[in-house]
Amino acid sequence: MWSKRGSIDYTLSKRATLSALFKGSTHASDACDADPYLLRAAKFHGEPSGRKCPICRSKELMEIRYTFGDQLGQYSGRIKSTDELIEMQNEYGQFRVYVVEVCRNCHWNHLHLSFLLGDGQERKAPRKVRTLEDEDWVS
Repeated sequence: MWSKRGSIDYTLSKRATLSALFKGSTHASDACDADPYLLRAAKFHGEPSGRKCPICRSKELMEIRYTFGDQLGQYSGRIKSTDELIEMQNEYGQFRVYVVEVCRNCHWNHLHLSFLLGDGQERKAPRKVRTLEDEDWVS
């Protein structure tokens, strides 16, 4: 991704969490507490990370990429694949991507990385598309 910048690596935070867990300061249920929606997102939208889970050593450690930004409008907060991010960096000026790692086996989850993408040109958010939730239902 040519426009990747402002990268923040959360490895030190991950190490501190794992250190507390292995020392016994934190219970495993506190570290392996992935929300059911996050597990479902990992199952259907996750991409293999190529790393083993630090807790159970399973090879099912998945990465999910969430996108956030004012220029994304109502599409902010959606999960995107790597291919979609490559396309989006040419369409939007700036948005942040959060990469979360999730183990589908033991439910470990942690924020792995965040970075900015976009071509740097200021744009308005796309027009909001009306959905069924926006309709006024009169009973």
